[in-house]
Amino acid sequence: MYTQLQQRGSDHPPVTINTLAQMRAAGEKIACITAYDASFAALVDAAGVDVVLVGDSLGMVIQGHHTTVPVTMDQMVYHCAAVARGVQHAFLMADLPFASYTSRELALANSVRLMQEGGARMVKLESGASQLDIVEYLTSHDIAVCAHLGLKPQSVHKTGGFRVQGREEQAAARMLADARALEAAGADLLLLECIPAALGGEITRGVHVPVIGIGAGPDTDGQILVLYDVLDIIAGRKPRFVRNFMVDSGNCQAAVAAYVAAVRGATYPAPEHCF
Repeated sequence: MYTQLQQRGSDHPPVTINTLAQMRAAGEKIACITAYDASFAALVDAAGVDVVLVGDSLGMVIQGHHTTVPVTMDQMVYHCAAVARGVQHAFLMADLPFASYTSRELALANSVRLMQEGGARMVKLESGASQLDIVEYLTSHDIAVCAHLGLKPQSVHKTGGFRVQGREEQAAARMLADARALEAAGADLLLLECIPAALGGEITRGVHVPVIGIGAGPDTDGQILVLYDVLDIIAGRKPRFVRNFMVDSGNCQAAVAAYVAAVRGATYPAPEHCF
């Protein structure tokens, strides 16, 4: 009983939203990674990751689909619950999958499922100006929200593929404005995917909440990678921002620990990982 209070005074207390805000304020980089099952969740937790994301990327790396679109709400809840059983320290975040937040009421119902059934502490949704009302509605119901900007994999059929976003001046200005508006609507965290490094830094400096990047340059408050990319499990061509941490590591936990150290030491991402 009162587990959170008991753990708060330990040498390794659980990560919270306040922890992430304090890390940003202190200039400490935040190390995030995806996980989809209890075993890998325990492994990345022990390696010192700050945030674990149960991503709808499971549709591609676990299920073998070409996009994240086929992933269902039931599948997200299932995987989130499995990951929650393996995490003791890291902050647990989960994706709302495609078309699961098309209205305020649906977004709330599905966020509640991820938290009550899946054990998530925060939900993530692919965002923009059209999601401001939903973000505000969720936060008004005490749900922590991460807003995802830049490349939005759920929109890949609409945008025409997996492409770097925000290269044009107008698009970059709109993304910065969206980031600020989403923060004002109550978003507790921002995630930027596949944008120019200069824009990643500009957005990070332009808001007050922690900003996590994936292919968004070195100047964000933290980084996130798909676990299977860190471990070099996925065959074929890799995105530019991916770095194989298994090549110089003896085992999976050492590889994740090396990733965490590289994020904290600001040696990842290097220029070759940036747009």
